[in-house]
Amino acid sequence: MTRVLVPLLTEPPARPLGGVMHALAGQTMGTTWSVKLVAQPAADVRGLTAMVQRALDAVVAQMSPWEPLSDLSRYNRAAAGSWTPLPADMATVVRRAIAVAEATHGAFDPTLGALTDLWGFGPRPFLGEPPPREATLAALEASGWKRLVLDGDALFQPGSLRLDLNGIAKGFGVDQAAQALERAGVRSYLVEVGGELRGTGARPDGQPWWVELERPPTANDAPQTVVALHGLSVATSGDYRRFFDHDGRRYAHTLDPASGAPGDHGVVSVTVLARTCMDADAWATALTVMGPETALAFAAAHDLPVLIVIRAAKGLEERLSPALLAMLDA
Repeated sequence: MTRVLVPLLTEPPARPLGGVMHALAGQTMGTTWSVKLVAQPAADVRGLTAMVQRALDAVVAQMSPWEPLSDLSRYNRAAAGSWTPLPADMATVVRRAIAVAEATHGAFDPTLGALTDLWGFGPRPFLGEPPPREATLAALEASGWKRLVLDGDALFQPGSLRLDLNGIAKGFGVDQAAQALERAGVRSYLVEVGGELRGTGARPDGQPWWVELERPPTANDAPQTVVALHGLSVATSGDYRRFFDHDGRRYAHTLDPASGAPGDHGVVSVTVLARTCMDADAWATALTVMGPETALAFAAAHDLPVLIVIRAAKGLEERLSPALLAMLDA
């Protein structure tokens, strides 16, 4: 069975005239990126590829914890009581991260860098087992989004606070790649970075950019869900992407700011549709932390199209938010 999601549009995307499909690709953020776009046959594909790569490289240079010279790493090393000037793009991401943290009452927290490293999901080598509880509590004590103070584009370091923007930066990278294409005059494209997507316009045949929502690898019997991405982005947070197993339990990379450890709510994946991929990325992270019932209530209250997959007694089950159901009925 295939379910079809259609965004509620005032008018459909215009069919490109005289354009053909071009494909671009590259590597970034420890994964791959790809772009499909519609342009004239003689379009400068090499130049467009370089433009997208520069946009993504800039995000890495500013916000990667794996880059010791990144602006994020520079902030994490800053002395207590100091102010760190941020590039405008990074300040935009931090500002949005703070807003999502406030809206979700801390389910999304961009200050868990020390905990991310401690659990083996950051630049430091993985130790092969969960960290000692005492170390987790110490790292948790040094965290907390409410300690973030952003004044203009300068970020205050209260002492030992370590940013981790991995729950929002990849989505922002997708948006930056899309904006680079738009500056080059491209009006119809599908951008993908590590499974997160943003699309607008139509293909040369007038069809929208149909994409399948990501399913967990074990969800073989689940319905296929496809969405027409026009003016929309999609991001999925799944416990099958980065994890380790220990003593019969799976520890996924998404940490619960309340406990300082990976959540154990039975959530396998959360997929969110939003206008920007930065928002879709951040909401998916936050809803994963909340657990299925709280996440569905939050999605309903904020009109978010959300698909949640959970582990139940009889196998994997799906939960759809009202906004997602409305797209099925469109």
